[in-house]
Amino acid sequence: MELSAVPIEKPDGLNVIIGQAHFVKTIEDLHEALAGASPQLRFGIAFCEASGPCLIRRSGNEDDLVDLATTNAEGIGAGHSFIVFLREGFPMNVLNALKAVPEVCTIFCATANPIEVVVAQTELGRAILGVVDGLPPAGVETPADEASRKSLLRRIGYKL
Repeated sequence: MELSAVPIEKPDGLNVIIGQAHFVKTIEDLHEALAGASPQLRFGIAFCEASGPCLIRRSGNEDDLVDLATTNAEGIGAGHSFIVFLREGFPMNVLNALKAVPEVCTIFCATANPIEVVVAQTELGRAILGVVDGLPPAGVETPADEASRKSLLRRIGYKL
């Protein structure tokens, strides 16, 4: 087995969701879940099919995000994995809809951070072992940090 870390190429601030699913209709069901989550949401999806023709299936409502998802799915190359790029919306607004898609097995990450996907290569194929999401902690939150966090959440409307 060979291990590698595949960096995800994306512009700063763009959100990405990486997961694993099964079955060829995954791409259509993910598209429907995202399209139904918010009318202003812009997204691109790519899904690595793991049987039959083993194609990278792609969909979305924003061509540049579909292309970005496809390029990154080619780099990951793990069967039944999917990658979603989001604009005009955040993962927390779509995660429950994605998790409710019957084909979705797991979500590895949902982030705007720089990320690397840890991939194992065997004779059979490739698998996602996990995701390195962002940077390691720089310290422990202080009372001032806590006050700043709480203020931010209220200012952007996520807490009252």
